[in-house]
Amino acid sequence: MPIEPSLLSSLTWFAHIARHRSFTKAATEMEVTRAALSQHLKGLEERLGVRLLNRTTRDMSLTQEGQRLLDVLQPALTAIERAVSELGEAHEEPSGLIRMNSSRIAARLLIEPHLGEFLARYPKLRLELVMNDGFSNIVADGMDAGLRLGASLDEHMVAVPVTPPIEMAIVGSPAYFARHGRPETPADLTRHNCLAYRFTSSGTIDRWSFTSPDDDSHTVVFEPKGSALFNDDENMLHAALQGVGLIKYLDVCVREHLADGRLVRVLEPWCRPFSGFYLYVPSRAQMPAKTRALMDFLVERRELLAPRSG
Repeated sequence: MPIEPSLLSSLTWFAHIARHRSFTKAATEMEVTRAALSQHLKGLEERLGVRLLNRTTRDMSLTQEGQRLLDVLQPALTAIERAVSELGEAHEEPSGLIRMNSSRIAARLLIEPHLGEFLARYPKLRLELVMNDGFSNIVADGMDAGLRLGASLDEHMVAVPVTPPIEMAIVGSPAYFARHGRPETPADLTRHNCLAYRFTSSGTIDRWSFTSPDDDSHTVVFEPKGSALFNDDENMLHAALQGVGLIKYLDVCVREHLADGRLVRVLEPWCRPFSGFYLYVPSRAQMPAKTRALMDFLVERRELLAPRSG
């Protein structure tokens, strides 16, 4: 049998009174008179035929029936309040400061090309971009969001993909291959000048990992030891464009250079797709409008990074 709307209102009054254990405090919070609250509670008890609160001039306590009712009401009311808050915020214009942690390569790929469009769409937003190639605890660091490869995220992290699956690409200039030939397998790399990348956060060298095109269980890990070492991916890319040596880079980041012939890709069958970049946030619950705007914007642009047919 459906509950009458007037009963729902009285149940809400009761929950506020019971939570504060005070007519005065509940009346102040709800901006009504103490007498009005008392009258609502009296009417509710009469309709239900039970006493919900024991009241004296000094003290107030829940009866057994009152406690049972509150135990059911409180979670439901909390969920309703949260839903109403989220619906209200969804229609607010995003504003304020977004603090986002990102690796340099993710920022160059996903943020820099679209920054003007994003800020023009949301003129009340400000973006603070904090570059950090190591994984960041965005909650502890006071960040609103972070950008990282999916493989580096904790499985319990709240994250959404903002790129399609991507591949690592081994590339070099046509001039380099004219001088040194093309490697056909990872074993051939020992005869090539393979330029290395050192992670700023850990100080370790980025190893090149390959999976056999004939056997998924067979992997090869290669540590590049060429004539140059970098901790900035753009500098490393410029060296490859100049014909210095081979580099490992994200395929989506060298697509234009491959298309115009300035770089050539090798060992492609040995490079398998893996999960791309994700935007991760502290929680989905009551997500601020500014964070939702950033997430929706990046998801919109995900299709722009999909491999082009033909």
